[in-house]
Amino acid sequence: MYQIRFLLKTFFLSGLLFGLSHPISAQDLSVAAAANVRFALEELEKAFEKKTKLSININYSSSGKLSTQIIQGAPFDVFVSADEEYPQSLQKAGVTANIPKVYAQGTLVLWTTKSGLSVKADGKILLSNKVQKIAIANPKTAPYGRAAIEWLKKKTLYTLVENKLVYGESIAQTTQYILAGACEIGLTAKSMVMAGEMRGKGTWVEIDARYYEPIRQAAVITTFGQKKHPQASRVFFDFLFSAEAQKIWKKHGYK
Repeated sequence: MYQIRFLLKTFFLSGLLFGLSHPISAQDLSVAAAANVRFALEELEKAFEKKTKLSININYSSSGKLSTQIIQGAPFDVFVSADEEYPQSLQKAGVTANIPKVYAQGTLVLWTTKSGLSVKADGKILLSNKVQKIAIANPKTAPYGRAAIEWLKKKTLYTLVENKLVYGESIAQTTQYILAGACEIGLTAKSMVMAGEMRGKGTWVEIDARYYEPIRQAAVITTFGQKKHPQASRVFFDFLFSAEAQKIWKKHGYK
């Protein structure tokens, strides 16, 4: 108990528990998180659990699918989305306890693990006969998929490569298509190519951000989290915006 009280006092002084006065009991938090933040969030999870002794269970999927699950009553305390729109839609649906807040901005990249492909930001390589399949995330449920389609259209490439597109259910599945060679090339998140087994493999280039809407990624506490684990949910939510967390976000390619 002394250790827990000491930790809480430390958080209070650092601003993480501002306004909270009761000790947090040991409990598991359930977090719904967009697939693109997996590697960054795994590092954040370790740092958070070390600080608080609280455990987190994280469910990764596309933001669209997770948003639907939350609206349908899935027991998630905090939602870490790949955009602002899905958290805002949850707020309009009345299932959030606070206003969505942007924790980072993502970057779209063009990536291949195939040798012999010259990857450049203009995307002309997509027109090559060497490229038969192009992986992108499902634009209906994944913000990075929407960004990919937007870029293709603004570069007047979409109608020329539409029949080559292969849609992943999430940015994680899309990345695996490229990594495994099922698709010669694809559009994914910078955070994915900078970590895990993808790091150092193949060739990638950042897509000019002028050709797609900023991928402003937001998080929000759900009404479930506010009801079941109000203090713990708030501590984790605030931690996502701490100086320590911001260093980790940047390390993984976020702005």
